[in-house]
Amino acid sequence: MPNILAIVGRPNVGKSTFFNRLTQSRQAIVEETSGVTRDRHYGKSDWNGIDFSVIDTGGYVVGSDDVFEEEIRKQVALAIDESDAIIFMVDVLSGLTGMDEDVAKILRKTEKKVFLVANKVDNAKRINDAAEFYQLGLGDVFTVSSINGSGTGELLDVVVKVFENKPPEEVPDLPKFAIVGRPNVGKSSLVNAFLGDERNIVTPVAGTTRDSIYTRYNSFGFDFLLVDTAGVRKKGKVRENIEFYSVMRSIRAIENSDVCFLMVDASEGFESQDLNIFHLAERNKKGVVIVINKWDLIEKETKTHLEFEEMIRNKIAPFKDVPIVFTSIPKKQRIFKALETGSEVYKNMGNRISTSKLNDIFLPIIEKTPPPSVKGKYVKVKYITQLKTPFPAFVFFCNLPQYVKDPYKRFVENQFRKHFNFHGVPIQIFFRRK
Repeated sequence: MPNILAIVGRPNVGKSTFFNRLTQSRQAIVEETSGVTRDRHYGKSDWNGIDFSVIDTGGYVVGSDDVFEEEIRKQVALAIDESDAIIFMVDVLSGLTGMDEDVAKILRKTEKKVFLVANKVDNAKRINDAAEFYQLGLGDVFTVSSINGSGTGELLDVVVKVFENKPPEEVPDLPKFAIVGRPNVGKSSLVNAFLGDERNIVTPVAGTTRDSIYTRYNSFGFDFLLVDTAGVRKKGKVRENIEFYSVMRSIRAIENSDVCFLMVDASEGFESQDLNIFHLAERNKKGVVIVINKWDLIEKETKTHLEFEEMIRNKIAPFKDVPIVFTSIPKKQRIFKALETGSEVYKNMGNRISTSKLNDIFLPIIEKTPPPSVKGKYVKVKYITQLKTPFPAFVFFCNLPQYVKDPYKRFVENQFRKHFNFHGVPIQIFFRRK
């Protein structure tokens, strides 16, 4: 089960700077794309060998000042729902504000572990100033400076203890398939089509499903766990920020899965939000099947589906080796084709290649097409081996790994895809010093 740390607080207390500090060694998983600027506030981090995801809720607060307070309350409520631990950030320079007290009132009711963090503490006087936040009644006040990093290590030492002490989840050892996508593309309808009952209440309102759970599917020769979001949400929560919620939910579902079915609405095309969710799955090293839903509503000519496929592959490049299945859920068209494809991708995730076979194939290829020389120095690869990871990862041991650039790694990846079946699976390639 993934560990999720949410950062909450009013605007301009330094949440995003702190988020960037936590995730700086890793690329934030959802990139900034025109039209979807808020989704970039999700990244990966680790401390003392424990991996966790970080969510900066501040990136999702929209609108003018008068709606800020209501939006912040929603984000805090969502963060409590979705995360394992919460950092509540306040600003020592502006001191305690009414909005801080509002947030604290909500957080005092939760059973989740809350860490009260006073930011912008970069000298001794400010450590004393931070003492006023004790009156919020949330226990110890941790003092940090997001800009220079002071105090961060001590805070994280305590935060990761929450993740260490999480009880392990009892989940059968079966393939885990997640159905992800933008709101209202037909995810629940697909689950119902698989399960053959109205287990999810399907409604046309975007974002009506919540709470990721596992459902076992065992028939027609398939046996796997479906990671989905079930049940209509409580009435009080219908006004939540849907976009923020769907991102939080996608993160949970993707991290809990082995293979992701990315559902796309054919009538709307492949939008930037679809691409963001695709990158979420790719960078979390999950298998991917793209399911184009509502294909029956599209007017078709001879090459329509080929052109649609080509458009998607161009957008998801360089990881283009992904199966695309065209479906219509009401007409039950190609739904089981999607399942078969997901099962194949899961099998491809576990492909193991012997060290001798890797070297027999790749050493001649590298000899024929070596990495470009840099400053007259040549990279010589000694041998190749596969790592014991849940996804395909390979190490090329060589003399000068620092000179191997991304274009050459892409060339090597293409050779892997040419010689072995890694259809639908991200591959990681490392060059390391022998």
